[in-house]
Amino acid sequence: MDIGTIIAVAIVSEAVWETLKMVWEKGKVQVDRIGAIVVSLVIAFGAGIDLFEVVGAPLGIPFLGIVLTGILISRGANVVHDIFSRIRTT
Repeated sequence: MDIGTIIAVAIVSEAVWETLKMVWEKGKVQVDRIGAIVVSLVIAFGAGIDLFEVVGAPLGIPFLGIVLTGILISRGANVVHDIFSRIRTT
């Protein structure tokens, strides 16, 4: 594994954590955020999308890459585009 892959994984991990933090904001559960995550998880599983495999860092836990990718996708196209742009420059 090279340094670029480690940086890419760090970028994706931070984005997933920031997304999960949005589920609980201002003292209450954000139903819209949960809905977006659920829809994105269904799409990621249905399409078999695993960003960790794409960046060359497949995870040893079955389906974890797909789950994390689904959570990331729930942020929308702009965020995913920004993440890919950051990964490409590493």
